[in-house]
Amino acid sequence: MKFAFPSFSGKAADSSVSNAAPRPRALDSQKPGVQRSKMMEYDQPLVWVVILLMLFGLVMVYSASIALPDSPKYSNYTNAHFLVRQAIFICVSLVAGLVTFRIPIATWQRWAPYLFVVTLILLAMVLVPGLGRGVNGAKRWLSFRVFNLQPSELMKLFIVLYAANYTVRKQEVMHKLTKGFLPMTAAVGLVGLLLMLEPDLGALGVIVCIAMGILFLGGINGIWFGGIGAMLAGMFTLVIWLSPWRRERIFAYLNPWAEENALGKAYQLSHSLIAFGRGELFGVGLGASVEKLHYLPEAHTDFLLAVIGEELGFAGVLVVVMLFYWIIKRSFEIGRQAIAMEQTFAGLTAKGIGIWIGVQTFINMGVNLGLLPTKGLTLPLMSYGGSGVLINCIGLAILLRIDYENRVLMRGGRA
Repeated sequence: MKFAFPSFSGKAADSSVSNAAPRPRALDSQKPGVQRSKMMEYDQPLVWVVILLMLFGLVMVYSASIALPDSPKYSNYTNAHFLVRQAIFICVSLVAGLVTFRIPIATWQRWAPYLFVVTLILLAMVLVPGLGRGVNGAKRWLSFRVFNLQPSELMKLFIVLYAANYTVRKQEVMHKLTKGFLPMTAAVGLVGLLLMLEPDLGALGVIVCIAMGILFLGGINGIWFGGIGAMLAGMFTLVIWLSPWRRERIFAYLNPWAEENALGKAYQLSHSLIAFGRGELFGVGLGASVEKLHYLPEAHTDFLLAVIGEELGFAGVLVVVMLFYWIIKRSFEIGRQAIAMEQTFAGLTAKGIGIWIGVQTFINMGVNLGLLPTKGLTLPLMSYGGSGVLINCIGLAILLRIDYENRVLMRGGRA
């Protein structure tokens, strides 16, 4: 498979231009016979890791969903229904990623506040009767007949762009509470209010971590950061305590094997742990899972990792963990490189994408393994769902664009 990425040609940067890195000596040399340094135009290993995760997820979604038509809820579906839809989602997402890659980072910086406001409006539309679509007691989707859009997935990406843009714009007053920190806190608070009304506590947790992480990397006052962090932790605890069904879920998580919990609030967790236990080191074999046969709910979405653990064992789970580690590591390396070349917005965006993928992956894996209370968050790039895969691909395409512009600047060109 060959990817066609745009190429930019630029004149040599003058030494007075602050956003261009010094040119390597090998590029400046005009002596005949001097070999120019070779550099790929984009991060090919990162591209292939992302594609590998999506294809691996496609196989596991098919394996986890193949028995669903045997149940009354999915009786009208074919065995390959989720496979075909996920394949379509992946194809559309790859095309969207290629289009996104062609958009300069400066354009994303300019449009970041407007995209944030539009997504806020979409989050509010979800709560309007007749517009929002509910599943399992939560209204999180907008139905467009052909597909369902989950605005909270959009917000995960656009909060990255907005927080990075805000930090750059407010850099001189970031150490001040009223001018630097409180406006961003108010914006995130408004997002939190809308998400709590859906409700979607998992998405809110990811979004808060993204915003706080970018503000921390942007140089926010450490004392205020710690204080706000403690306050948020207290608010989350209060929300859980005041909600009986959330409180019961926490207690069930602490003792999932009690009979009343194993057959009630901890039903998913107990069967997820059984799946991992059956998988042992190398699994029972691809397609041979028992837990996916109507024992483990949402096996093709939130608990896909449990099916991987059962069918491919510890080895399969370890491969998934290492692939995600590679993406997160590269995100921070690309961000650090951009900041070193004084591309602050690009650098914070790259690191924010790493925080987003890392936090959501950690929560999903933690829930599957019983390290965290049960929460409805998908595994990025792998779990079934159009909105999630699409937004993940767009976010990673922006990351690849940042890396591409870094390479152009290091060659002495202009992105």
